Amino acid sequence: MNGAATARANRRIGLAAALMAIAMVGVAYAAVPLYRLFCQVTGFGGTTQQAAAAPLAAVPGSRIKIRFDANVAPGLGWRFKPRANEVTIPIGEKRLAFYTSTNTAATPVTGRAVFNVSPDIAGRYFVKIDCFCFTEQTLKAGETVQMPVAYYIDPAILQDPVARKVDEITLSYTFYPVDKPQGRAVAALDKPTRGGLQPATNRTTSG
Repeated sequence: MNGAATARANRRIGLAAALMAIAMVGVAYAAVPLYRLFCQVTGFGGTTQQAAAAPLAAVPGSRIKIRFDANVAPGLGWRFKPRANEVTIPIGEKRLAFYTSTNTAATPVTGRAVFNVSPDIAGRYFVKIDCFCFTEQTLKAGETVQMPVAYYIDPAILQDPVARKVDEITLSYTFYPVDKPQGRAVAALDKPTRGGLQPATNRTTSG
């Protein structure tokens, strides 16, 4: 094989390798939303569901205990805890829970919460209507914020031969620092209005 033929062969091999690398990157990026969709549909790994509203009425005589857990990843100077450690609620009834977050740093800090439900099988029946975990949260230095979660337990849990045996569900959040916030983070108690965002309430700043 002469030099020109060798060069052409090398170029073809290089091009094929580059195309393969690009394809692998594309598959990797596609896998993330596909995996997220799979978790949302199946409740795999304790992934919760989302809904616009709760059922019209709770299921009479059916109750379940909800425990609330809070964690902060290293590098995020916040105190984070649930207002109540546990509640017992009727299945199908909309409820509102609150977590309290305080930025102990001397500068504004942005964080984002990652959530999980255990046992895993309960994830598909734990439905959130609204949650601070849907957006990044920015707290000023010394600021304390009440962060709400509107949720309910889907009555369909009573039709699941395995999940209906669950009598206690734990909702756990871990806040992680965000190095590069995506614009203005929506505050925990900010509510959309026709004119924009209504300022949050129940905020306090020390110092």
